[in-house]
Amino acid sequence: MDAEIKILKGLYDRFNARDIDGVMAWLTDDVAWANGMDGGHEQGQAAVRAYWTRQWSLISPHVAPVGFRRAADGAVVAEVIQTIRDLEGNPLGGQAHGLKDRTVGHAFTFRGGKVARFDIRDIE
Repeated sequence: MDAEIKILKGLYDRFNARDIDGVMAWLTDDVAWANGMDGGHEQGQAAVRAYWTRQWSLISPHVAPVGFRRAADGAVVAEVIQTIRDLEGNPLGGQAHGLKDRTVGHAFTFRGGKVARFDIRDIE
């Protein structure tokens, strides 16, 4: 699991730096990625790129992993502190989308050393 944790820490760093290409390098071409704003999943790298591009035009999310564990289904779950700000860096009021400040579980399923699926879970 150490190699997967190292990959995930890098993904979080790249996401927070808004380096889409840096994250995409670690996702399978057919990745299924949870859409935290609207629900459901984005399928494939092009859809994930479009989702993040849209998300980052509306809000400024920051995600900080504080722990990792292996779930019973084999996924690596990161406990993450999620902070959502407006584009000027101010806390959001009356959030109209599915994202909000909270601690969540990010579950990653790997295939061939890359992330094949990402889901958002409540912390157990």
